[in-house]
Amino acid sequence: MDSSQPLHADYQRAGFGASLPIGKTPALLVVDVVQAYLVEGSPLYAPPFEVALRSNERLVAAARARGIPVIFTGVRYGAHGLDGGLFFRKVPALACFLEGSELGKFPPSLQPEPQEVVVIKQYASSFFGTSLVATLNSMGIDSLLITGFSTSGCVRATALDALQHGFTPFVVSDACGDRSAAPHDSNLFDLQAKYADVISEAQAIAHLDALAG
Repeated sequence: MDSSQPLHADYQRAGFGASLPIGKTPALLVVDVVQAYLVEGSPLYAPPFEVALRSNERLVAAARARGIPVIFTGVRYGAHGLDGGLFFRKVPALACFLEGSELGKFPPSLQPEPQEVVVIKQYASSFFGTSLVATLNSMGIDSLLITGFSTSGCVRATALDALQHGFTPFVVSDACGDRSAAPHDSNLFDLQAKYADVISEAQAIAHLDALAG
């Protein structure tokens, strides 16, 4: 028996974890799926990111085939990371994203197409200090399928801000990665309880199929 079941039951009894409906006009938001997490030798690399990359490749292909907008985010810092403020000082590994670094680039298998939006950020949330809200509003987007790296960092921050800005967040568990299973699982649990619906890759594609149909 899954040892987490009593905890799930306790949260449900307390009134956490209600489901949210997906909107009529979702977008796929791919958060920071970049080389810094995928290239061995990078301080941010870990094997789970490679597994999540495969899921992202399938989801992006599925969204494009069904006419669902795909939005990518990346991270880039200017001179000495001053535009990263305290976040850059707190996490020295963010030097991977100094301007000109190859580690800040998207992987060859997951490149944005010319018409797709790319949001460059300096902090964890894809919404903080960016024009993402205005972009989503102008596109008529009402909900987001959120994937990317890392589950406990930028994915979590983005999902929370999506909710707070009125975009229904669906975090796709298979397409998110973290350094180890413990932070990945605990953050997915907390997101499902309070801030988002956590769904599988198969469920995400089923949503896309229903909307396309």
